[in-house]
Amino acid sequence: MLGCVRIATVRQMAQVITKEDTDGRSYVRRAMKKLAELGLAETNGKDGKHPIWNLTPAGQKALADGNELPPRPKAGTGAKAVKAGFGPHGVAVTDMILAFGGRKHLTDWQVEVNHAIKEAGLGFNTDAVLALPTKTSEVRLFELDNGTMSQARLAKEVWDYERYAGHCVWEGARGTIGNTFPFWQRHRYTRSQTFPRLHVVLAGKEEHLLDNRLQALADDVKGIAVAVWVNTLPRLQRGEPWYEIGIDDPHQRRERYPEPAGR
Repeated sequence: MLGCVRIATVRQMAQVITKEDTDGRSYVRRAMKKLAELGLAETNGKDGKHPIWNLTPAGQKALADGNELPPRPKAGTGAKAVKAGFGPHGVAVTDMILAFGGRKHLTDWQVEVNHAIKEAGLGFNTDAVLALPTKTSEVRLFELDNGTMSQARLAKEVWDYERYAGHCVWEGARGTIGNTFPFWQRHRYTRSQTFPRLHVVLAGKEEHLLDNRLQALADDVKGIAVAVWVNTLPRLQRGEPWYEIGIDDPHQRRERYPEPAGR
């Protein structure tokens, strides 16, 4: 689990490895203590009173050597994020992942996935990406706001996904007409037929404030041309439905982001 989500508390790990309706936190604490003694796991901060665990580089290497996960050479352990004060955000991301799928497809998640287009001066990290091993390589993008950013910044982050989806690249031999292709489809999600749906999850505040934030975000991104679904973490944990606030519209994206000129 730590190899996928990078950081987690004992409560979260027990939720995954123990049976439903049982409290396996004592078992997990003993297991993590043994891993720490072996130098494979460590704590670097707390979420409230609860230690946040992450793998050490040695633990990550042991996991890779055991072929338990697909190779992820650039993935960090999460220790730097916890030390920098981002532990509560990372714990909330893990809660989001568990609320969305629980134990199912846990190894198909990646966190802090970079999306960048150098030519467009665009770059951002997606909190979590779910890539299901289906014939169509279904992908879902997840952003979690833990109540720490302004409403304007949150809206900008969502609009950045439309900019990313709308960027096109020209390909062809010099002197030919060539063709233009969406950057994301050519270089990132090559098996996807449509731009992956963005899920925005709101957390970190009282539930009535999260509901207000949800409505404000819907207003701020009205007319966006990518599929955007939003929910609050409490509602997601209760299994309540998502709110659709954006619809995938590649035709509108082409109008907003002109195709690059051929060479």
